[in-house]
Amino acid sequence: MRVYPPIEPYAHGLLDVGDGQRIHWETCGNPDGRPALVVHGGPGSGATAFWRRLFDPAAYRIILFDQRGCGRSTPHASDPAVDLSVNTTAHLLADMERLRAHLGVDRWLLCGASWGSSLSLAYAQRHPERVTALVLFSVVANTRREIDWVTRDMGRIFPQEWARFRDGVPAADRDGDLPTAYARLVNDPDPAVRQRAEISWCDWEDVHVSLAGGFKADPRYADPVFRAALVRIVTHYWSNLGFMPDGQLLRDAGRLAGIPGVLVQGRLDVSGPPDIAWQLTQGWPDARLEIVESGGHGRGHGVGERVVAALDAFARA
Repeated sequence: MRVYPPIEPYAHGLLDVGDGQRIHWETCGNPDGRPALVVHGGPGSGATAFWRRLFDPAAYRIILFDQRGCGRSTPHASDPAVDLSVNTTAHLLADMERLRAHLGVDRWLLCGASWGSSLSLAYAQRHPERVTALVLFSVVANTRREIDWVTRDMGRIFPQEWARFRDGVPAADRDGDLPTAYARLVNDPDPAVRQRAEISWCDWEDVHVSLAGGFKADPRYADPVFRAALVRIVTHYWSNLGFMPDGQLLRDAGRLAGIPGVLVQGRLDVSGPPDIAWQLTQGWPDARLEIVESGGHGRGHGVGERVVAALDAFARA
């Protein structure tokens, strides 16, 4: 895919956001450029260097941050002793506002994917006066229907793989809420129990994003530190519906009026089906939905190129 050359940050740091948490941030590109915030997915994956390459470094002041508990932020959720009660959507939204103020940004563009699209929407609905534009891909709204789809109903597409995922929890939990059952396992006192659950969850993560051709397993899942933090955080969020009222992001789409947006969605994204992005555009007249026929979940198969094109267009606006 066409992206910009690799670049390194010109500034970075750890911002104390309270609750014993410090979030890692970095800025790249043009210090006088258009501010843009990268909102990574997971939740719990951290912001990788690849995100920098989606933006024209001459046009943008590119800001990346690692959400609480992951990436280079501290304390790291891979430690089972780390308290996740202070890691909720409300906390993350407050962190984003603290970071904006810390960096002296008045308004910024938000670019997010998957869970990052949900968090970007939540931020823009709460602080519309702070958002110049939204560029989102692999769009999800974190509804009960979507979480049930990913953790249970998608077994109709991948029955053998889903059966293994379901059987990764105790028999008594297999007909219930699977994210909640996995959340209990990855917080078990026994390291062996935690590890088995983390591997089972990540195996299923690889499966349900694999429909588009040329899929490769995510190499980050082989890292036990990355894997432990990701699964602890994502099951914490999914077992609590992302700490938002069910359907809130869709119902409140009208709050985004006046904010231009581009939503890029792969037709083959069974992990985040296109109907959610389409529903958002019905209540958000300033948004444009672009369907990539060969695209799946993530930036491959033409999705990334559309994201870069949208960011380039906003840089010229």
